[in-house]
Amino acid sequence: KTAFHRSQTLGYRNGYAIVRRPTVGIGGDRLQVNQLSQAELDELANKAPVLTYGQPKQAPPADFIPAHVAFDKKVLRFYATWDDTDSMFGECRNYIIHYYLMDDTVEIREVHERNDGRDPFPLLMNRQRMPKVLVENSKNFPRCVLEISDQEVLEWYTAKDFIVGKPLTILGRTFFIYDCDPFTRQYYKEKFGIPDLPRIDVSKQEPPPVKQELPPYNGFGLFEDSAQNCFVLIPKAPKTNVIKMLLHDNKVLRYLAALESPIPEDKGRRFIFSYFLATDMISIFEPPVRNSGIIGGKYLGRTKVVKPNSTADNPIYYGPSDFYIGAVVEVFGHRFVILDTDEYVLKYMESNAAQYTPEALSSIQNHIRKQEAPASKLDNKQTEEDPGVQEMEALIDKIQKQLKDHSCKDNIREAFQVYDKEASGYVDREMFFKICESLNVPIDDSLVKELIRMCSHGEAKIDYYNFVRAFAN
Repeated sequence: KTAFHRSQTLGYRNGYAIVRRPTVGIGGDRLQVNQLSQAELDELANKAPVLTYGQPKQAPPADFIPAHVAFDKKVLRFYATWDDTDSMFGECRNYIIHYYLMDDTVEIREVHERNDGRDPFPLLMNRQRMPKVLVENSKNFPRCVLEISDQEVLEWYTAKDFIVGKPLTILGRTFFIYDCDPFTRQYYKEKFGIPDLPRIDVSKQEPPPVKQELPPYNGFGLFEDSAQNCFVLIPKAPKTNVIKMLLHDNKVLRYLAALESPIPEDKGRRFIFSYFLATDMISIFEPPVRNSGIIGGKYLGRTKVVKPNSTADNPIYYGPSDFYIGAVVEVFGHRFVILDTDEYVLKYMESNAAQYTPEALSSIQNHIRKQEAPASKLDNKQTEEDPGVQEMEALIDKIQKQLKDHSCKDNIREAFQVYDKEASGYVDREMFFKICESLNVPIDDSLVKELIRMCSHGEAKIDYYNFVRAFAN
């Protein structure tokens, strides 16, 4: 081995160098094919591996299943709501929170409703791990551009942090978890020993109905008409009683009234009240009086008049029973005293006596008696002073006794009234005799001739009023 012989490892063929594996080493010793002896090969085959650093890891149990395999496609679903009504234009919105057990990531999905006015974005927060407690120096960590690692987080959100009935703050929003799905309930029962997670009702309670209070009545127009502006945007006319309007159409009650006023100029003023039964409205007219210094005419247009003691919420209007002789009617601060009525009012009161009080009926009766008493006295006085009247009355009595069984008594007054269209009580002489002939009146009788002479008014007219009295029952 002193010559340090080294065999040639390169050969040449056709001018190219070819690697030739040496078979003889230094000193001429023959080399093995694998460079290792048989003893070395046996030692390497039987040698056990030994760690060169760290603690040795325990071998997993025979039935071990990794987490990404055991919890694959297993997700906890929670139903939450975010109440932002304290801020301007805020609202209460619903969300679905998914917690993936495989890698402890969280996803928040929006719940969209039809016609909610929002773009249908499916996710509020993409799937990611959510930090619960950050390191003190990592509060200003730029999370919008850099991903948070374990170095900036002390504690991450886990499944035990999601409890039904408790609030949960994620990325500055406080969510209230009110429900979960059946798989989540079963998982919490087996994992954390919570038997039954509550189901909380978060539906909005309808606020109590607000009582509509009408504004105070300002006195313009009718109360019902003004109140329509508070019920709808486009007001409509108040409903009317159609049946009442058909029954009492063109029926008017008229009264004569005097103004009750401390002013001396108003003591002699007279007014005509017209009460319309179809609409319960009242109009007041003042007849003009010459040289009175007051211009007459329409004093009040047709309208409903509220009683002084009624309220705006429940107005009480004047009715027919409130108008009688001696009654005091207050119209918008002015007091009127009823003095007289027309004949139609008397007939209406007679046919509808149940509507009126005994005081109203007695006032009308006393008024009629006072009117009849002077009339009877005047008739007696005229009869005593005028001998012609006494003579006519005696003649009428004789004719009534003589013709008490005559057949011409029927409808004799109506026959004359047909031709007396102006209701003057007189008819033409020629027409008078034609009517008498058609009714078989014995005009040839001497007493009847005398009565015709006494009833004649000039040469062309005859007063049929006194003539008919002789043939009345």
